[in-house]
Amino acid sequence: MLQNSILNLSTENLTDLIGNLFDVKINELKKELITQSTQPEPEDLMTRKEVLELLKINASTLWHYQNKGRIKVYKFANKCYYKRSELMNDLILLKK
Repeated sequence: MLQNSILNLSTENLTDLIGNLFDVKINELKKELITQSTQPEPEDLMTRKEVLELLKINASTLWHYQNKGRIKVYKFANKCYYKRSELMNDLILLKK
């Protein structure tokens, strides 16, 4: 029955049917992309070693920055973690 219906479709009707199907799928994809972009991205946590490599500083300098409150540190299970976004926001642009 379905085969007979498809065979009886004109070229214009088939084109409209395919066009509508694409429109529906594109709208679904747009909605999915919008919901993904509005969800906050998970915070990128860095280990102490990664921060030392990123900032090219030694451990004592990092310790001083933490104690002075220049860098925020988060602890979990006796391990230190740092938020990449906070580190990047704390960088100061020097004007020439």
